Amino acid sequence: MREMTAKEVENLLNQGKKLNIIDVREVDEVKAGKIPGAINMPLRLVEFRMHELDKTKEYIMVCRSGGRSGRGSQFLESYGFNVINMAGGMLAWEGKVE
Repeated sequence: MREMTAKEVENLLNQGKKLNIIDVREVDEVKAGKIPGAINMPLRLVEFRMHELDKTKEYIMVCRSGGRSGRGSQFLESYGFNVINMAGGMLAWEGKVE
């Protein structure tokens, strides 16, 4: 499983890169703030919503600390998706939130 630090993700966003970020936290967790542009797809729903994703795109998976997003990354990888886990999750995020 590929990983990227929160700082690396923040730097890419600050450079104007268009990233496909999937936040796998629960809806009530996301209300406290998420990375701008991130799509909320709770981990328990990834299996049922993966048809919404495009296998030609790269996705960065995010959760609170990196555990759930790691599981989500491994799951999507097993179906042929190109995913990166953001190590440390939102606990490591120092950038802007919406």
